[in-house]
Amino acid sequence: MPVKNKYCIVVTTFSKESTGKKIIDSLLAKRLAACAQVQNIKSYYHWKGRVNSAAEKLLFIKTKKSLYKNVKKDMISNHDYETPEIIMIPINSGFEKYLQWIDKECK
Repeated sequence: MPVKNKYCIVVTTFSKESTGKKIIDSLLAKRLAACAQVQNIKSYYHWKGRVNSAAEKLLFIKTKKSLYKNVKKDMISNHDYETPEIIMIPINSGFEKYLQWIDKECK
């Protein structure tokens, strides 16, 4: 199965559990994501002229690259950050059965 340019991981962060749940539930319900994984992190960043730090959650979303625009639009509409991190990372190779599962679970 050709993998190049077909699958991706979309990454974002959030601080409120309710925001993360809203994003994840929406993406899964609309079949825009096959899987979402959450990890606790500590972020350090520049924001409005100051260096800040915050406890956040890192969200990895497995999906098809062809759905990225819809994923991004949905995430923006459900996110509470003024400027949310939304980054698409292409998957260049992977276990074929897992990638087939992404195909099956995403619209």
